[in-house]
Amino acid sequence: MSVSRPITKQAIPSQAEAAVSEVEIPQYGLRAIFAVWAAAALPMAALAWLFAPALKDQFAGTGNVPLFKALNVALTLGLVWQFVLVAILVWREQRTFRWSTLREALWLRSPRSPRTGRTGGRIWLVLIPLIVAFGVESVISLPGPKSRDLGAFLGTDAGKAFMHGAWGWYALMLVWFVFNTVLGEELLFRGFLLPRMNGVFKRKDWLANGILFAGYHLHTPWVIPTTLLDTFIIAYPAKRYRSAWIGIAVHSVQSVFLAVLIFTLVV
Repeated sequence: MSVSRPITKQAIPSQAEAAVSEVEIPQYGLRAIFAVWAAAALPMAALAWLFAPALKDQFAGTGNVPLFKALNVALTLGLVWQFVLVAILVWREQRTFRWSTLREALWLRSPRSPRTGRTGGRIWLVLIPLIVAFGVESVISLPGPKSRDLGAFLGTDAGKAFMHGAWGWYALMLVWFVFNTVLGEELLFRGFLLPRMNGVFKRKDWLANGILFAGYHLHTPWVIPTTLLDTFIIAYPAKRYRSAWIGIAVHSVQSVFLAVLIFTLVV
């Protein structure tokens, strides 16, 4: 994995940002970027298409229920791995897990106005149109197979019957959601990769990040076309405001909605 240190103004996204942070964020080469992408995408694909079908026979149930259980376990493991991957890469780079370092290294800070340099406050209002846009994207997303698409499965009689009183599976799904939108995908793609792609892609780093994120969904390929819209809904705002919290907040709305919906099925 080749990593080059930023030595030019182009390799440093913002002089104002550099002034307020003493944490050095190295710029990754193209091979390193794709290596990190592959370390996330390929395990998820293998877990979804190879491991889960092999595991489903270990679970009881009729119809698509065993496969749904296996996918729940498999994809949760894959998302937890992404969190572990970020931890390994940050430790390799920074040699510390101090919050002050993690906050800068993973862009876990309040959004900063590119014009005034002001942080937080009314800048958070940008989330409103982004959340609306993300909701529209969810509505127009292509449906996947009922055995593999969470929303489609929960809409079936078998899905509703399975979730009724299934508190253990509901708890596992909550873990799945947290690692999906907070500690997994967004932390890896917007917190770790995006700040390290400027050296190769320059001003188009957000565009490349969004395309990589869409292509990462080999485990759910039917969402790739609409996930490309996240390039503009999540990746660009995260870059513009230098904050991974933008993506985490917008993406988590989906998780909160599903958590509430599934709760109504469980009770």
